[in-house]
Amino acid sequence: MKAVATRGFLVCSELFVAEAQRPEPGPDDVLVRVHATSVNPKDWKLNTVIGAFTPKFGTRRPVIIGDDLSGEVVAVGSRVTTFAPGDLVYGMDMRLRTAAAAEYARISAKRIALKPQHLSHEEAAVVPLAGLTAYQALLKGNLTSGQRILIIGASGGVGTFAVQLAKAMGAHVTGVCSGKNAELVRSLGADELVDYTLGDYRTSLGTFDLVFDATSYETPQSCRKLMTKESHFISTMGNGKAIVAIALAKLNPWGPKASLVVVESYTDQLDQLRGFIESGHVKPIIDSTFALAEINAAYDRSKSGRSRGKIAVAVA
Repeated sequence: MKAVATRGFLVCSELFVAEAQRPEPGPDDVLVRVHATSVNPKDWKLNTVIGAFTPKFGTRRPVIIGDDLSGEVVAVGSRVTTFAPGDLVYGMDMRLRTAAAAEYARISAKRIALKPQHLSHEEAAVVPLAGLTAYQALLKGNLTSGQRILIIGASGGVGTFAVQLAKAMGAHVTGVCSGKNAELVRSLGADELVDYTLGDYRTSLGTFDLVFDATSYETPQSCRKLMTKESHFISTMGNGKAIVAIALAKLNPWGPKASLVVVESYTDQLDQLRGFIESGHVKPIIDSTFALAEINAAYDRSKSGRSRGKIAVAVA
């Protein structure tokens, strides 16, 4: 089968399409014929690390990349009863790399769900990691109807899902993005918009029940004036500064709550996301779609930081 693999060392690591052995499902796995995958910042950040260690261990076997997938089940393990060949599914596995940028991928049956019916495979493939990150952040923040939420990075992959999910949950949503992305974020349901290029919004907006930084570049300290003691600050794990700052914030019992969202994939939450999508409350926003052979261009687009929504990769 064809698969995207990584080779090289640190900044010299590169992606290439290689021939790889088709995987076989374990007892609790399914084998998926992959129709589409996606690119997340985690992919290219982790790819560099993998590329750095591969030659050190002397392996000649290509390390296949990719997390999100959408496709068709072609085989199931001996203990799998929830899926059958022919089922159209989507999902990802964060415990180990899904190796989804390939024509076939093995994945645990506990990490997938039936694909939203009216979505294309490319649309479905951009949902799992970003959609679950947003959903789990809102659940961790105990967001309830009528609360005020500030979403930093509202036009990005995670942010576009967070805006829509927060609105579906009844919150008053303020989205932070650049002026050129304001129309997009407003179309997703944001009640108010903040253009971060016009000045330091962190000192003049008032306070929010939940501040969700989908960029991971802010900290509980930098957003202190946006919160009361009862507020909750949540960040993704893309930046080491935020991880350290949240760890320090947890040592202060008198300040706002602060948490990291460490995304995991569960069938029941993928089913819940499918419900939001099929009811019309959430739609995936695709910035661009690349062919498997164009994987380096897809990574470059993600690294640019200019994508609006998610980047899809068509495999089949």
